[in-house]
Amino acid sequence: MKDSEYTNTEINLMNPANTAEEELEVTLRPQFLNEYVGQSKIKDNLQIFIAAAQQRNEPIEHILLYGPPGLGKTTLANIIAKEMKVNIRTTSGPAIERAGDLVSILTNLAEGDVLFIDEIHRINRTVEEVLYPAMEDFAVDLILGKGPSAKTMRINVPKFTLVGATTKAGSLSSPLRDRFGATHRLEFYDISELSEIIKRAAQILKVKIDEEAIEEIAKRSRRTPRIANRLLKRVRDYAQVKSDSVITIKIAKEAIAKLEIDDLGLDKNDRDYLEGVINKFGGGPVGLDTLSASLSEDKDTIEDVIEPYLLQLGFINRTPKGRIATPLACAHLNYGKISQEKLI
Repeated sequence: MKDSEYTNTEINLMNPANTAEEELEVTLRPQFLNEYVGQSKIKDNLQIFIAAAQQRNEPIEHILLYGPPGLGKTTLANIIAKEMKVNIRTTSGPAIERAGDLVSILTNLAEGDVLFIDEIHRINRTVEEVLYPAMEDFAVDLILGKGPSAKTMRINVPKFTLVGATTKAGSLSSPLRDRFGATHRLEFYDISELSEIIKRAAQILKVKIDEEAIEEIAKRSRRTPRIANRLLKRVRDYAQVKSDSVITIKIAKEAIAKLEIDDLGLDKNDRDYLEGVINKFGGGPVGLDTLSASLSEDKDTIEDVIEPYLLQLGFINRTPKGRIATPLACAHLNYGKISQEKLI
């Protein structure tokens, strides 16, 4: 099959309709490893895996990607398919409700295709057990009928590559985690890498932007490419209205201030969290349940969205007794020496 005949087809079982914003996000994603910025160790390993698999003329081994949201897990899955010159089928763990759903997806794959399952830690346990023989033997076992007359039938499926993505690798069962041939943890990005990503996105969006403005957006992007691209698009909107579509450092600061994002990338939710720990609970320790009720925010959002970046900054500590705000958090919020001494 010629390269031109290959297509990357994404199937979203949760929401088949793509919004204009989602389509724009897809265009900003790099298509090949040489376009992908950051995660250099993962890129080096993937280049070797892909080259070796192509030389053997067989699918690449199953790969597990984990890390905080927005770091490029979905992008890497699509790149793997592109580099291997195969199709990709995309779904998510919660979308595969029954074993029959998984069997339907697997039997419709072509030889060598990539199956990408996002949030794979949320996959149903019954479905997960069907996935085991599919990953190891490229076959699925189905039980036909009930009771004494029930029979087992094995269906062969094409040799495929499963790419799983999760924000909670620890929530995967050991049997599933051990069946992946390679496991990679995506790290947060540094300012120079984010600046390169923003510069590339600005070229695709045909936006005029100063170097200083690029760095300013990068500094406030929480070390996350998805947030960097989102901020760029919001600053672009502001510049389009206020300054003839030219993004200067002044325009960038004004636009980001409108979004209530400070110079470290903390938004209103982050500051409410820190102020809640410091003011309401004397700096901590405070339990997650109490904090969740106080902020009217669910625990998963606090653990998966708010806390990872605050931990990276050293603004909070997770202890057996609960969350504790650090002196760095007090200094950032200008609570002064007294509050810091109280926390120490």
